[in-house]
Amino acid sequence: MTVFAVPHSWDLTPAEAIALQRKLALQIITEDRFGRVQTAAGVDVGFQEGGAVTRAAVAVLSYPELQLLETAIACRPTTFTYIPGLLSFRELPAVLDALAKLSSIPDLLLCDGQGIAHPRHLGIASHLGLITDIPAIGVAKTRLYGIYGKVPEQRGAWTPLRAEGEIIGAVLRTRAKVRPVFVSPGHRISMKTAIHYVMGCTTSFRLPETTRQAHRLASRLA
Repeated sequence: MTVFAVPHSWDLTPAEAIALQRKLALQIITEDRFGRVQTAAGVDVGFQEGGAVTRAAVAVLSYPELQLLETAIACRPTTFTYIPGLLSFRELPAVLDALAKLSSIPDLLLCDGQGIAHPRHLGIASHLGLITDIPAIGVAKTRLYGIYGKVPEQRGAWTPLRAEGEIIGAVLRTRAKVRPVFVSPGHRISMKTAIHYVMGCTTSFRLPETTRQAHRLASRLA
Protein backbone atom coordinates (compact mmCIF):
# COMPACT_ATOMS: atom_id res chain seq x y z
CA MET A 1 0.00 0.00 0.00
CA THR A 2 1.37 3.37 -1.04
CA VAL A 3 0.97 6.31 1.31
CA PHE A 4 1.08 9.72 -0.31
CA ALA A 5 2.32 12.62 1.79
CA VAL A 6 -0.19 15.47 1.51
CA PRO A 7 1.63 18.78 2.10
CA HIS A 8 -1.40 20.59 3.48
CA SER A 9 -4.60 20.16 5.47
CA TRP A 10 -7.92 19.32 3.83
CA ASP A 11 -9.76 21.16 6.59
CA LEU A 12 -9.80 24.57 4.92
CA THR A 13 -12.26 27.36 4.31
CA PRO A 14 -12.97 28.23 0.66
CA ALA A 15 -10.81 31.35 1.00
CA GLU A 16 -7.94 29.30 2.42
CA ALA A 17 -8.32 26.74 -0.37
CA ILE A 18 -8.12 29.45 -3.02
CA ALA A 19 -5.00 30.90 -1.44
CA LEU A 20 -3.44 27.43 -1.33
CA GLN A 21 -4.24 26.83 -5.00
CA ARG A 22 -2.37 29.99 -5.96
CA LYS A 23 0.63 28.84 -3.94
CA LEU A 24 0.66 25.25 -5.25
CA ALA A 25 0.20 26.35 -8.87
CA LEU A 26 3.70 27.83 -8.76
CA GLN A 27 5.08 24.28 -8.43
CA ILE A 28 3.30 22.81 -11.46
CA ILE A 29 5.56 21.60 -14.27
CA THR A 30 4.18 21.67 -17.81
CA GLU A 31 7.13 19.93 -19.43
CA ASP A 32 7.62 16.21 -20.03
CA ARG A 33 9.33 14.79 -16.96
CA PHE A 34 8.77 11.05 -17.22
CA GLY A 35 9.96 7.95 -19.01
CA ARG A 36 8.22 5.13 -20.84
CA VAL A 37 4.48 4.81 -20.23
CA GLN A 38 3.39 1.19 -19.81
CA THR A 39 0.34 1.81 -17.64
CA ALA A 40 -2.20 4.62 -17.72
CA ALA A 41 -4.84 5.05 -15.04
CA GLY A 42 -8.20 6.74 -15.22
CA VAL A 43 -9.45 8.62 -12.16
CA ASP A 44 -13.09 9.53 -11.56
CA VAL A 45 -15.30 10.38 -8.61
CA GLY A 46 -18.98 9.82 -7.89
CA PHE A 47 -21.14 10.47 -4.85
CA GLN A 48 -23.48 8.35 -2.79
CA GLU A 49 -26.19 9.07 -0.22
CA GLY A 50 -27.09 12.42 -1.68
CA GLY A 51 -23.48 13.59 -1.78
CA ALA A 52 -22.67 12.61 1.80
CA VAL A 53 -20.19 9.93 0.66
CA THR A 54 -17.44 10.42 -1.91
CA ARG A 55 -16.74 7.36 -4.07
CA ALA A 56 -13.42 7.47 -5.94
CA ALA A 57 -12.39 4.97 -8.58
CA VAL A 58 -9.10 4.24 -10.33
CA ALA A 59 -8.81 1.97 -13.36
CA VAL A 60 -5.31 0.97 -14.53
CA LEU A 61 -4.89 -0.04 -18.17
CA SER A 62 -1.88 -1.30 -20.07
CA TYR A 63 -0.51 1.13 -22.63
CA PRO A 64 -0.80 1.11 -25.58
CA GLU A 65 -2.90 -2.10 -25.52
CA LEU A 66 -5.53 -0.57 -23.19
CA GLN A 67 -6.22 -3.84 -21.40
CA LEU A 68 -7.70 -3.44 -17.93
CA LEU A 69 -5.11 -4.54 -15.36
CA GLU A 70 -6.37 -3.39 -11.98
CA THR A 71 -9.05 -1.32 -10.29
CA ALA A 72 -9.50 0.25 -6.90
CA ILE A 73 -12.41 1.98 -5.17
CA ALA A 74 -12.43 4.03 -1.98
CA CYS A 75 -15.29 5.71 -0.15
CA ARG A 76 -15.15 8.30 2.59
CA PRO A 77 -17.46 10.95 4.04
CA THR A 78 -17.64 14.14 1.98
CA THR A 79 -16.27 17.00 4.05
CA PHE A 80 -15.92 19.91 1.61
CA THR A 81 -18.89 21.66 0.04
CA TYR A 82 -19.44 21.77 -3.72
CA ILE A 83 -17.79 24.91 -5.10
CA PRO A 84 -16.77 25.11 -8.79
CA GLY A 85 -13.01 25.55 -9.03
CA LEU A 86 -12.42 23.87 -5.66
CA LEU A 87 -13.46 20.32 -6.52
CA SER A 88 -10.06 18.83 -5.70
CA PHE A 89 -10.61 19.65 -2.01
CA ARG A 90 -13.88 17.75 -2.14
CA GLU A 91 -12.70 14.76 -4.16
CA LEU A 92 -8.97 14.15 -3.70
CA PRO A 93 -8.99 12.62 -0.20
CA ALA A 94 -10.97 9.65 -1.55
CA VAL A 95 -8.94 9.54 -4.77
CA LEU A 96 -5.72 9.23 -2.78
CA ASP A 97 -7.27 6.42 -0.74
CA ALA A 98 -8.10 4.57 -3.98
CA LEU A 99 -4.64 5.08 -5.46
CA ALA A 100 -3.09 3.78 -2.25
CA LYS A 101 -4.87 0.44 -2.76
CA LEU A 102 -3.17 -0.29 -6.09
CA SER A 103 -0.48 -2.95 -6.21
CA SER A 104 1.78 -0.66 -8.24
CA ILE A 105 1.86 3.02 -9.13
CA PRO A 106 0.68 3.80 -12.69
CA ASP A 107 2.97 5.66 -15.05
CA LEU A 108 0.35 8.23 -16.05
CA LEU A 109 -2.93 9.56 -14.63
CA LEU A 110 -5.88 10.77 -16.72
CA CYS A 111 -8.33 12.61 -14.50
CA ASP A 112 -11.96 13.42 -15.16
CA GLY A 113 -11.50 17.13 -14.65
CA GLN A 114 -9.16 20.01 -15.33
CA GLY A 115 -5.41 20.39 -15.18
CA ILE A 116 -4.11 23.94 -15.63
CA ALA A 117 -7.30 24.93 -17.51
CA HIS A 118 -8.50 26.47 -14.28
CA PRO A 119 -8.81 30.06 -12.98
CA ARG A 120 -5.81 29.50 -10.70
CA HIS A 121 -4.06 26.87 -12.85
CA LEU A 122 -4.70 24.13 -10.29
CA GLY A 123 -7.51 21.83 -11.31
CA ILE A 124 -7.87 18.35 -9.85
CA ALA A 125 -5.34 16.78 -12.27
CA SER A 126 -2.69 19.35 -11.35
CA HIS A 127 -3.40 19.04 -7.63
CA LEU A 128 -3.30 15.23 -7.78
CA GLY A 129 -0.17 15.16 -9.92
CA LEU A 130 1.61 17.47 -7.51
CA ILE A 131 0.71 15.41 -4.42
CA THR A 132 1.54 12.03 -5.97
CA ASP A 133 4.39 13.19 -8.23
CA ILE A 134 2.80 11.14 -11.03
CA PRO A 135 2.47 12.73 -14.49
CA ALA A 136 -1.18 13.74 -14.82
CA ILE A 137 -3.56 15.00 -17.50
CA GLY A 138 -6.92 16.68 -17.10
CA VAL A 139 -9.60 15.36 -19.47
CA ALA A 140 -12.84 17.22 -18.83
CA LYS A 141 -16.20 16.82 -20.51
CA THR A 142 -17.01 20.53 -20.18
CA ARG A 143 -15.15 23.84 -20.11
CA LEU A 144 -14.43 25.45 -16.76
CA TYR A 145 -12.32 28.41 -17.86
CA GLY A 146 -11.00 30.03 -21.01
CA ILE A 147 -12.20 30.74 -24.55
CA TYR A 148 -11.75 28.87 -27.80
CA GLY A 149 -12.70 28.90 -31.46
CA LYS A 150 -14.29 26.35 -33.73
CA VAL A 151 -12.86 22.83 -33.60
CA PRO A 152 -12.50 21.01 -36.95
CA GLU A 153 -14.78 17.97 -37.24
CA GLN A 154 -12.16 15.29 -37.89
CA ARG A 155 -10.85 12.94 -35.22
CA GLY A 156 -7.73 14.24 -33.54
CA ALA A 157 -8.32 17.88 -34.46
CA TRP A 158 -8.05 20.48 -31.75
CA THR A 159 -8.06 24.17 -31.11
CA PRO A 160 -6.32 26.05 -28.27
CA LEU A 161 -8.15 26.94 -25.09
CA ARG A 162 -6.89 30.37 -24.03
CA ALA A 163 -7.09 32.62 -21.00
CA GLU A 164 -5.35 35.92 -20.35
CA GLY A 165 -3.21 35.57 -23.47
CA GLU A 166 -1.99 32.08 -22.57
CA ILE A 167 -2.82 28.64 -23.98
CA ILE A 168 -4.10 26.64 -21.02
CA GLY A 169 -5.59 23.64 -22.78
CA ALA A 170 -6.76 21.97 -25.96
CA VAL A 171 -10.34 21.48 -27.12
CA LEU A 172 -9.86 18.06 -28.68
CA ARG A 173 -12.10 16.13 -31.06
CA THR A 174 -11.62 12.49 -30.03
CA ARG A 175 -14.31 11.28 -32.46
CA ALA A 176 -15.35 12.82 -35.75
CA LYS A 177 -18.42 15.05 -35.45
CA VAL A 178 -18.78 14.31 -31.73
CA ARG A 179 -18.51 16.92 -28.97
CA PRO A 180 -14.87 17.59 -28.05
CA VAL A 181 -13.21 17.11 -24.68
CA PHE A 182 -11.12 19.65 -22.80
CA VAL A 183 -7.54 18.49 -22.30
CA SER A 184 -4.95 20.28 -20.20
CA PRO A 185 -1.62 19.35 -18.64
CA GLY A 186 -1.90 18.46 -14.99
CA HIS A 187 1.71 18.05 -13.86
CA ARG A 188 5.01 16.85 -15.38
CA ILE A 189 3.62 16.76 -18.92
CA SER A 190 3.42 19.15 -21.87
CA MET A 191 0.35 20.11 -23.84
CA LYS A 192 1.50 18.27 -26.97
CA THR A 193 2.23 15.08 -25.05
CA ALA A 194 -1.03 15.29 -23.11
CA ILE A 195 -2.96 15.37 -26.39
CA HIS A 196 -0.89 12.44 -27.68
CA TYR A 197 -1.73 10.22 -24.70
CA VAL A 198 -5.40 11.19 -24.61
CA MET A 199 -5.72 10.16 -28.26
CA GLY A 200 -3.66 7.04 -27.56
CA CYS A 201 -6.11 6.04 -24.82
CA THR A 202 -9.21 6.73 -26.93
CA THR A 203 -10.81 4.03 -29.08
CA SER A 204 -14.31 4.30 -30.57
CA PHE A 205 -15.85 6.40 -27.79
CA ARG A 206 -15.69 10.11 -27.00
CA LEU A 207 -13.89 9.58 -23.68
CA PRO A 208 -10.55 7.77 -23.22
CA GLU A 209 -10.84 4.16 -22.10
CA THR A 210 -9.13 5.10 -18.85
CA THR A 211 -11.87 7.60 -18.03
CA ARG A 212 -14.68 5.33 -19.22
CA GLN A 213 -13.54 2.46 -17.04
CA ALA A 214 -13.09 4.67 -13.98
CA HIS A 215 -16.46 6.34 -14.54
CA ARG A 216 -18.25 2.99 -14.59
CA LEU A 217 -16.72 2.12 -11.24
CA ALA A 218 -17.29 5.53 -9.67
CA SER A 219 -20.92 5.46 -10.82
CA ARG A 220 -21.42 1.83 -9.74
CA LEU A 221 -22.10 0.74 -13.32
CA ALA A 222 -19.56 -2.07 -13.17
